[in-house]
Amino acid sequence: MTFIPKDWRPRDGELGDKCILVTGAGDGIGRAAALAFAKYGAEVLLLGRTEAKLEAVYDEILAQGGTRPAIVPADLAKTGHDELQALAGELSHSLPKLDGLLHNASILGDRKPLAQTSAAKWHETMQVNVNAAFMLTQAMLPLLEQAPSASIVFTSSGVGRRGRAYWGGYAVSKFATEGLMQVLADELGGISAIRVNSLNPGAVNTAMRRTAYPAEPPHTNPDPSELMASWVFLMSDSSSQVHGQALNAQD
Repeated sequence: MTFIPKDWRPRDGELGDKCILVTGAGDGIGRAAALAFAKYGAEVLLLGRTEAKLEAVYDEILAQGGTRPAIVPADLAKTGHDELQALAGELSHSLPKLDGLLHNASILGDRKPLAQTSAAKWHETMQVNVNAAFMLTQAMLPLLEQAPSASIVFTSSGVGRRGRAYWGGYAVSKFATEGLMQVLADELGGISAIRVNSLNPGAVNTAMRRTAYPAEPPHTNPDPSELMASWVFLMSDSSSQVHGQALNAQD
């Protein structure tokens, strides 16, 4: 399986009774996913660095009639193991389970030859894109194990499946993301109800895409909201048998 089934469409209440944590929920794909999950009945935990953006998504979810979300302020560039374990402990007091975890938060870092890449930028990119995803996953596994059918989705990239010049730490971090997904999927396969997959959005009209391709007309790429069936599918019980797959949201 490479692509999400093209004929699949979410039903009303598709994600009812589910609780899903979204990182990078204040903008772009994370924002669109949070709104889509809420639209189809999920309680959404909005994790991000900029509280004003999270509050705007919070208001949008309420305006569309969704379940009241929770705001989880966190700067993944600076948040470490102890802080994320503490967060998991706090959530366990108020949540019986966690049904989904979408790792969406990422930064581009330096887009230049490796020989000219800043070591500080390299470490920051790995921290946000890989290390934080590992630590957050580890912290949330006990809550995810409490769900009857939990889903972890790692956001990937085409440059994390085939390397490309000048994509530096970002590309390497996405290769690492794919490896993290595969190792975790192999470890959990057959012993857990948690499924683990990666999803490559492809070219999408987001701030990150516009930064990476400043000469590209933004309107040539779809808005994140147009692709959300893929994200909803992976969080729904319809994908309960999809595990360890590197998927694409677009052809």
